[in-house]
Amino acid sequence: MITDLQNRGVEDIFIASIDGLPGFSDAIQAVFPKTKVQRCIIHQIRASLKYVVWKDRKAFTADLKTIYKAATREEAEANLLKLEEKWGGKYGAAVKSWQNNWEELATFFEFPKEIRRLIYTTNTVEGYHRQLRKVLKNKSSFPTEQSVRKLLYLATMDITKKWTMPLQNWPLILNQLAIRFDERCPL
Repeated sequence: MITDLQNRGVEDIFIASIDGLPGFSDAIQAVFPKTKVQRCIIHQIRASLKYVVWKDRKAFTADLKTIYKAATREEAEANLLKLEEKWGGKYGAAVKSWQNNWEELATFFEFPKEIRRLIYTTNTVEGYHRQLRKVLKNKSSFPTEQSVRKLLYLATMDITKKWTMPLQNWPLILNQLAIRFDERCPL
């Protein structure tokens, strides 16, 4: 898939926000080695909560929030150590999943707050996919692959008409990206 993007003309990816799909990060790095990979915080929270019993979820989630809402990477790492001290004995698998994926979870700390909000989750893309699935779900079968493509194209045109709200602080975000990726950003 990543090679196909490159073959279709994508020359560079600055930041890739990904879910926890195994091997996806490696595939991106193999084709676009300069890409900063940010693992979705929301996916990570969901993945770690499957190891936490219901009565402890609220407290555990509050402690997780101190990690991903930290002002700096150093503060987040200190809070991750506190999480391990507090919950490591009881929910070691949940804590270990954060430790094992920390490099990709902490990428967004390299950026200002405005960009962090934009890249820490894949929820926007997932919302788009959910809308496409809703369109496909109503059809029981398709005569050809081309008919599916046409339906998805028309659905995408309809979906994008509703994207009227610009990203909050987009000029500031664009400016920060241009500064951060100066040598790679065509202006």
